[in-house]
Amino acid sequence: MVKKDWHPKNHGSFASNHPGKKAGDIINLNGVDQILWPDHCVQGTKGAELVKDLCAKRIVKIFQKGIDKDTDSYSGFFDNCRKKATGLENYLKERGVGNVYVVGLATDYCVKFTALDAVNLGFKTTLIREGCRGVNVNLGDEDKAIAEIKKSGVRIK
Repeated sequence: MVKKDWHPKNHGSFASNHPGKKAGDIINLNGVDQILWPDHCVQGTKGAELVKDLCAKRIVKIFQKGIDKDTDSYSGFFDNCRKKATGLENYLKERGVGNVYVVGLATDYCVKFTALDAVNLGFKTTLIREGCRGVNVNLGDEDKAIAEIKKSGVRIK
């Protein structure tokens, strides 16, 4: 299973959609503090594709997130307002999956919130540290995220 950003080009988290703002600035997006990002993973562009060297033949389902222009979605399970689920929880539970392994970008945002949600939803959750990278908007953000993930009961490997 893969979860991936699939943003419309007018996504509210893109700094380019907020005149006078830059990546790293914080705005209020529908009642939630939102850090602004460079445009990324825009629907229908090469930047939203899986990398060509990924062996994709074992991927059985892709869960797209960040598809609502008005709400970001760091977690693979919910949007940031926690109003909409991606369907990942039900998909895994319907198949009897009890263990979740988390890898990806960025450790201090999407990886962190996916791991925290997974463990809070009752999955035995493991973060594969070597398969993650942070953005460190602020120095040390990735280390703080790892500490929070570990404190929540997620196993770090």
